[in-house]
Amino acid sequence: MTLFEILLAVPGGLLLVALAFAVLVMVRPADFAISRETTIAAPPETVFGHIDNLRRWEAWSPWAKLDPAMAQTYDGPPEGVGASHAWNGNNAVGEGKMTVIESVPGERVALRLEFLRPMKVVNRSEFALKPAAAGTVVTWTMTGTNGFMGKAFDLVMNMDRMLGKDFEKGLANLKAVVEGTAKPA
Repeated sequence: MTLFEILLAVPGGLLLVALAFAVLVMVRPADFAISRETTIAAPPETVFGHIDNLRRWEAWSPWAKLDPAMAQTYDGPPEGVGASHAWNGNNAVGEGKMTVIESVPGERVALRLEFLRPMKVVNRSEFALKPAAAGTVVTWTMTGTNGFMGKAFDLVMNMDRMLGKDFEKGLANLKAVVEGTAKPA
């Protein structure tokens, strides 16, 4: 008989298993970072224009086509600090808002991401652009702090792997759009 089977066999064993799970979740780090990068054969200023203007995300965002009926609104200036995009869609895209909070032409765009559904969280997303011999190295990073539920979810569903795939797809789409070599996936 395994230790787990013994715990379940005794009164309160299930409580001990739940307590052990809770402790495991609580000791996990709260802060997280998910990051992916690609090289795009274009100067940083060209790539920057596709990221800083939130209306241009429709052409490359990995989530843009997941709900054709998604309600979308744009506020503030068309690009740069204060530009925002809100959406409300099906379960694949949820509901939220992103706002440009930092914009350094040809170098960086930082966003405040407010997710309302499926889970209420606020994270930061940043695109860093570095000139390279082959064009521009684009690094897309999202950082944040998980509460208990977020840490428990990450224990079961690895967020780096799950969101990382979306970042990879988005960067591949951005590369195709900027380079003009293919229609985005």
